Amino acid sequence: MITVNPDGKIMVRRCLVTLRPFRLFVLGIGFFTLCFLMTSLGGQFSARRLGDSPFTIRTEVMGGPESRGVLRKMSDLLELMVKRMDALARLENSSELHRAGGDLHFPADRMPPGAGLMERIQAIAQNVSDIAVKVDQILRHGLLLHSKVSEGRRDQCEAPSDPKFPDCSGKVEWMRARWTSDPCYAFFGVDGTECSFLIYLSEVEWFCPPLPWRNQTAAQRAPKPLPKVQAVFRSNLSHLLDLMGGGKESLIFMKKRTKRLMAQWALAARRLAQKLGATQRDQKQILVHIGFLTEESGDVFSPRVLKGGPLGEMVQWADILTALYVLGHGLRVTVSLKELQSNLGVPPGRGSCPLTMPLPFDLIYTDYHGLQQMKQHMGLSFKKYRCRIRVIDTFGTEPAYNHEEYATLHGYRTNWGYWNLNPKQFMTMFPHTPDNSFMGFVSEELNETEKRLIKGGKASNMAVVYGKEASIWKVSGKEKFLGILNKYMEIHGTVYYESQRPPEVPAFVKNHGLLPQPEFQQLLRKAKLFIGFGFPYEGPAPLEAIANGCIFLQSRFSPPHSSLNHELRCGAKGDRTSVFSQHPYAENFIGKPHVWTVDYNNSEEFEAAIKAIMRTQVDPYLPYEYTCEGMLERIHAYIQHQDFCIAPGPALPEAHAPQSPFVLAPNATHLEWARNTSLAPGSWPPAHALRAWLAVPGRACTDTCLDHGLICEPSFFPFLNSQDAFLKLQVPCDSTESEMNHLYPAFAQPGQECYLQKEPLLFSCAGSNTKYRRLCPCRDFRKGQVALCQGCL
Repeated sequence: MITVNPDGKIMVRRCLVTLRPFRLFVLGIGFFTLCFLMTSLGGQFSARRLGDSPFTIRTEVMGGPESRGVLRKMSDLLELMVKRMDALARLENSSELHRAGGDLHFPADRMPPGAGLMERIQAIAQNVSDIAVKVDQILRHGLLLHSKVSEGRRDQCEAPSDPKFPDCSGKVEWMRARWTSDPCYAFFGVDGTECSFLIYLSEVEWFCPPLPWRNQTAAQRAPKPLPKVQAVFRSNLSHLLDLMGGGKESLIFMKKRTKRLMAQWALAARRLAQKLGATQRDQKQILVHIGFLTEESGDVFSPRVLKGGPLGEMVQWADILTALYVLGHGLRVTVSLKELQSNLGVPPGRGSCPLTMPLPFDLIYTDYHGLQQMKQHMGLSFKKYRCRIRVIDTFGTEPAYNHEEYATLHGYRTNWGYWNLNPKQFMTMFPHTPDNSFMGFVSEELNETEKRLIKGGKASNMAVVYGKEASIWKVSGKEKFLGILNKYMEIHGTVYYESQRPPEVPAFVKNHGLLPQPEFQQLLRKAKLFIGFGFPYEGPAPLEAIANGCIFLQSRFSPPHSSLNHELRCGAKGDRTSVFSQHPYAENFIGKPHVWTVDYNNSEEFEAAIKAIMRTQVDPYLPYEYTCEGMLERIHAYIQHQDFCIAPGPALPEAHAPQSPFVLAPNATHLEWARNTSLAPGSWPPAHALRAWLAVPGRACTDTCLDHGLICEPSFFPFLNSQDAFLKLQVPCDSTESEMNHLYPAFAQPGQECYLQKEPLLFSCAGSNTKYRRLCPCRDFRKGQVALCQGCL
């Protein structure tokens, strides 16, 4: 048995302690080397698979010299460490053995580990050196291969000179300088190489021609269109309520309204289904993005729902959602920017790139906030798909304010205009101008029994004030006309307050506070009069009051309210920046006995109106276009017939185009569509509905058509935009010119000059000038439905 003295044990322990940290260090170096080799070799092998990713060729191979240099340094470092460690071990062993004298004796399997460790380190160093040589050979081979590929594709990765793609070279220059400005370019594979620029600009965007060496099969394979599904009317709205979501007071209000009107929507669907008969209706996939409710737009409406804030926009959106759903279309609803991006397929980044997939929606309904959000995040796809967008626009946008260049040059630019859309894509709350599409909303419709009960329960001396916010009661002079009204009627208010009565409300007014909609309806059913203070403009409440048997009394504005003299009209987008009353639709389309418009500053006129109203008996009245059936009918017609993705024809007829298909009416006052002339294919409204009149100087086409019991129809302007139309109206044109002007086509006196429209987006029913007699296209309309002609359904 071999014995070891204590000094020998101490020496062995010292040796193990000395070498253990180094052992761990060497293992770490080895592991790091292995990882580096795998990464380096993996990059080279992936670079050699040229067909997989052309974006990686240049980047990976250029890393070759650096890889070889690192491997050489690691090999040299390991060799130096071996030499120093070998000397250290010899020094340590000789010192310990000298101190131990000759007493220490090791067995063969218990020799100091230094010697074996040195051999392992030397082996690792040799292996690293061998691997470095092999990697160097692989990298040299890869560089040679890359050189051949570069020579073969150098011409193919230069911007081509193709007259069909004139912007290609300029876009490549832009990409060289700015491709790192948005992460979305890297998302689509751009890595700074010429090839990646051209691939992106030809396959993701469309500024460059396809590269001939690229596999075009995948790029050209368009997704198969889904089989057409027929839309079926729906009466159960429970799924719609789920789609609308919650969490916001505005959405809760909209859902309550939808539930309350559910029975009326179901009845309207049955009536319209009977009217349409066997008409085939394709189901559309529709995205509804309510931009003003997103946090990014501020969502100023939701916090004010329970504090008397305006509800008109939410009333309209609730009815739009319900109408689209009842008509049987596929619906998706978003009220946040994140939801919008997800549904559109917006790539990560700052919005410079197109969508990652074809737009999955046939139509998008949104507002100006949503329109701005889509423009910021859809890149070039916004321009491609904007023809599918419908903008819910309370006050409307006339052509002069919609055309960016024209609006800028002629002072029509506003905060919300200049989108260069087809003006019919803007959908209004009331039929303000026929240049836009009338969307509307609905009011509750009463049956005959309810109407009789209301007439029997009316108080002859009860008035309700239109205004739930205390700020509306700050109108100047209210004490004077309210004092007169108080002599004849008991005045009620529904002004919101938290703890104390609003000081703006006079003491003789009985304020009920903010009422839930059903209770407010009951108050209207008892009242004789619903009186407005001049604001808000064109809300839904007056129609609800008239539908519940009230007479609506409003102020005539003198002078008219405009953006120049009234801050609440700032940002309007049309000649309607001047309004003559609080509710022009009620004044012009309903009128007496249901609507009275008087000058509140004229005490005698105001008092006479109150006396006359007290003697007047009216039945509850609701225009058909504001019933559930009327709105369903109108939106159905829009979805079936309005297509703004078809490229519009030129504003000017071709040089050898046939003469206009019109004849002078027997009484020689206007033009009509010739009976023996075929209809213009795809025209909606149908061209046979057209009647063309020459307006008197200073008269707009909107008013000219109304003078003849008709509606101006801007889609008919291209048919009239020719010298032949003037000649058939027996108007002598000494000269004919074409210009961009929203009043053209028109005839100017003196001078006998005829002017034609040069820009299709500027065809406008609105606008007038005493210099011009405008050529106006008019049409008939369905009773109670001004948006549709007799043959439009």
